[in-house]
Amino acid sequence: MTNCTLRGWKPAALLLALTLSACAPVAAPVVTDPYAGAPGAGGLYPGQPGGSLFGTAEYFRTNVGDTVLFARDQVTLSDEARATLTRQADWLAQHGSFSTTIQGHSDEQGTREFNLALGARRAGAVQEYLISRGVAPNRIRTVSFGKERPAAVCSDEACFAQNRRAVTVVQPGAGT
Repeated sequence: MTNCTLRGWKPAALLLALTLSACAPVAAPVVTDPYAGAPGAGGLYPGQPGGSLFGTAEYFRTNVGDTVLFARDQVTLSDEARATLTRQADWLAQHGSFSTTIQGHSDEQGTREFNLALGARRAGAVQEYLISRGVAPNRIRTVSFGKERPAAVCSDEACFAQNRRAVTVVQPGAGT
């Protein structure tokens, strides 16, 4: 019997490789809704109270509102910001299994150090407001990105205003 090879492949190994490559593609994994069966899940209209999206981070972002804006070099909450934060606090009260990270941001003007400090103060102002509305402090973390993660890259005032913000990111798992 001869020792037949094809570029270093032994016949048995070649046969195995060809057999495996002819297999049907692997089906995508089944994705299950982690909120199915949870209180409020399974409604007829996703995204509404009782709907399957109501208790999700996506619902929070798009329907409650995850961003509040600030005036230049300010940390004072506007009436509009307080209204958004009140909705956030109400949603968090209904969804005690979620924790939050508040991201403080600033526009591109000024030094890196100044903007990191400003972002931290903005995140702190949001944190204080949520706590005043009944959200447990152990469910809230803050982080400042300063001018490092702009929502828009620009050089005019209307654009800079988009970057003066605090973003509340929710994730399953209450803080400890």
